[in-house]
Amino acid sequence: MIKLIDILNEGVYDPGIFKAVFTAGGPGSGKSYTASTLFGMPEKIPTVSAAGLKGVNTDKVFETLLKKAGLGTNIQKMGPDKFAQAMELRKKAKSVMGAAMKNYIDGKLGMLIDGTGHNASKISNKKKGLEKLGYDCFMVFVNTSLKVALERNANRERKLPEKIVKEYWNDCQQNLGKFQSMFGASNMLIVDNSKYQAFAKEVTKAANEFVRRPIQNPVAKAWIKKELELRKS
Repeated sequence: MIKLIDILNEGVYDPGIFKAVFTAGGPGSGKSYTASTLFGMPEKIPTVSAAGLKGVNTDKVFETLLKKAGLGTNIQKMGPDKFAQAMELRKKAKSVMGAAMKNYIDGKLGMLIDGTGHNASKISNKKKGLEKLGYDCFMVFVNTSLKVALERNANRERKLPEKIVKEYWNDCQQNLGKFQSMFGASNMLIVDNSKYQAFAKEVTKAANEFVRRPIQNPVAKAWIKKELELRKS
């Protein structure tokens, strides 16, 4: 039989508790590779990282749904009917991942939230919402040249129209300053991923120090204090 004290221990001392890491970067920037390298998150099926962060990645769910529907993943070659069907699956993927994220938040679990970063307001709103719930937030901005982004998009399984790749890449570059102001120097990493290679030790160290860092958010501190008091009683 599972005891209450076991549940409390698991919640309060869960690895990555109350930590949210956002990744941002245009299509083809290599965010999955970066997350795998820095946090030990599996690239193929991002579920939970070695640092205890749950993966929040709509694109992976989207790719799975596309394959199950027999549409393939080369979006840029889809005709109007298939493209419309793919967009409906995109909505479904967002719904599925949204429900999973709600469960993670309810459990106060740490999260690694994948995104392109082309919409700064969306990330700002999500960050503010998580902070109100007690989360400390961090961003890893994965940068590449436009040339590299286009080459990787052309070579990967789920290809996007070149126009979208260019648009998102430009948006991310314009939003970089906003993200720096939004997260602050101590809670943001800018990673050059123009070449897939091992990152400098100080980069990996900085990323993992955030996960191991004592929680700063007063909302989370109050929750943990209450849970520990309940455990003692």
